[in-house]
Amino acid sequence: MVSFSCVFLDIFVMMVAVVSSAKFEELYQPSWALDHLTTEGEILRMKLDNQSGTGFQSKSKYMFGKVTVQIKLVEGDSAGTVTAFYMSSEGPTHNEFDFEFLGNTTGEPYTVQTNVYVNGVGNREQRLNLWFDPSKDFHSYSILWNQRQVVFLVDETPVRVHSNLEHKGIPFPKDQPMGVYSSIWNADDWATQGGLVKTDWSHAPFVASYKGFEIDGCECPATVATAENTRHCSSSGAKRYWWDEPVMSELSLHQSHQLIWVRANHMVYDYCTDTARFPVAPVECQHHQHKTTRT
Repeated sequence: MVSFSCVFLDIFVMMVAVVSSAKFEELYQPSWALDHLTTEGEILRMKLDNQSGTGFQSKSKYMFGKVTVQIKLVEGDSAGTVTAFYMSSEGPTHNEFDFEFLGNTTGEPYTVQTNVYVNGVGNREQRLNLWFDPSKDFHSYSILWNQRQVVFLVDETPVRVHSNLEHKGIPFPKDQPMGVYSSIWNADDWATQGGLVKTDWSHAPFVASYKGFEIDGCECPATVATAENTRHCSSSGAKRYWWDEPVMSELSLHQSHQLIWVRANHMVYDYCTDTARFPVAPVECQHHQHKTTRT
């Protein structure tokens, strides 16, 4: 994997950044319960038992780009478990982009919950049932982030877009470097059917497997001020990043049709249509609804 340090970015003229797979230890490090992580060749396995879950995090933080990992989720009865893959900054006004895979009883579909936090405010949950069994094989999950949009992708199919609507007075996450994280933990107070189905510990350990670690983004050293990171990680003049090219500012027509298909056939919850929580739909919902219903 090739990453570019913000400190040295001004010396590069980059129309296309190089993407390549990397070993886990080159990009990431365990963050807690190290004895619950094991490696077998190129595969990392994380387990949850009645003692602990576990997690890992990137060694660096990034501002813009694309992160991808291939995950094979917990097989069998995974009710009560959550496996998460996400990006996040730090502090009470943090930004965050979440994939959360909510386990279920054997034979029931996995539910994937996505969420977006901006300046510490979330409550933007969407849920969908995948069109395949994510516990039977590895599938790729990606987050694409630039100054115009955040795109959640499953096997390169967009399943959610969060657009920059600053011109409408809506904050957009573009000024905080973010780390990349993953974890598995017990959340049977809410994860499966609203907490009605509890974790059956007789099926433990619950194991999620990972491979194909990729990060193609602007790396931001902790010693560099946020304003400086923002400047170095933004395309200007001859310096161009692939994620800032005009073609990346919105979905292609094919991708738009894919997103419409996902929403029509697999979405089971959208905060934008939850009138009990939001009697008046959040402002961004009108724009996002329009973007995903056009043909």
